Amino acid sequence: MKDLKQLGQITEVPTIRDASILEKIDNPSPSRSYEVTLHSKEFTSLCPVTGQADFGEVKISYSPDRYLIETKSLKMYLASYRNEKLFNEQTVNAILDDLVEVLHPKSICIHGIFSQRGGIQLTVKASHPDG
Repeated sequence: MKDLKQLGQITEVPTIRDASILEKIDNPSPSRSYEVTLHSKEFTSLCPVTGQADFGEVKISYSPDRYLIETKSLKMYLASYRNEKLFNEQTVNAILDDLVEVLHPKSICIHGIFSQRGGIQLTVKASHPDG
């Protein structure tokens, strides 16, 4: 735990997306199969065409193997998207890729539920392994 850089520290919200913000901790029950669900209702990124804010929620459900995500680092990582110009589909897949790389979970699913724009509400689901 002494290697954690985010937890217990007052830090500025990152201005650019950076997966190196993500930190992991050892899973205290690696032999047990269980699921962790994290839900952020305050997600923001930018439309790559208009530059307007896209608001939404991000739900992360995963079955850990050796590691758990340290939640303060996840909070800072998700906040780092606020200046990123990505389509919603790209955003959800980028989050999935970064978390898979850090955690090596047994399985993980990311749901991006984006606020309605122009009468259409968009939800994106990406999973690892694919399914």
